[in-house]
Amino acid sequence: MESATEPRKVVVLSAGLGVPSSSRLLADQLAAATQRSLTDLGIQSEVEVVELRDYAVDIANNFVTGFAAPRLADLISSVENADGLVAVSPVFSASFSGLFKSFFDVVDPKALEGTPVLLGATAGTDRHQMVLDYAMRPLFGYLRSRVVPTAVFAGPQDWGNADDGAQRGSLADRVERAGRELAGVIAEAPARRREDDMVSLPFEQLLAGIAAH
Repeated sequence: MESATEPRKVVVLSAGLGVPSSSRLLADQLAAATQRSLTDLGIQSEVEVVELRDYAVDIANNFVTGFAAPRLADLISSVENADGLVAVSPVFSASFSGLFKSFFDVVDPKALEGTPVLLGATAGTDRHQMVLDYAMRPLFGYLRSRVVPTAVFAGPQDWGNADDGAQRGSLADRVERAGRELAGVIAEAPARRREDDMVSLPFEQLLAGIAAH
């Protein structure tokens, strides 16, 4: 099938605040699992990993001015045109972080409709793992995104702080399963036509397309 040979763009968003960040570590694992699964399906992929903390000032200014700075505008465009998203947030006050929510507040709420999304969350205690179902899924349900069934929570024991090796192994299993699910959903749809693809067309071809509409 032709669509299977077209490269896909996966954007990975980490809302972690620390350096190093457990959210970034989980995001990297989910991205790698997704890319491996896409490769197994014969699909080339490009992965862009973004630390939202690097855009915190631009996001705040967007709320004040109503306009996105060029760097933030590029990120928003990349997210809106992605074939799939991996979105990971640390848990604060039993919900996703304010930075995570603020970024999606500046994204066009209609732009992510149908976009495949894999959710992840990290916290200092397992008591917060329900944030995936009670906070993050409703957000992306509102955005009408296509959230894959497996969402991945990582607590302290998943990073080797406990003696139970089976628990640590279960994180790897969940990551691999989630990556396969996201890759499978991405594979079902044709690669998105991105803005950079459109501007690369000859002017006459672009003009003909406009006239046809």
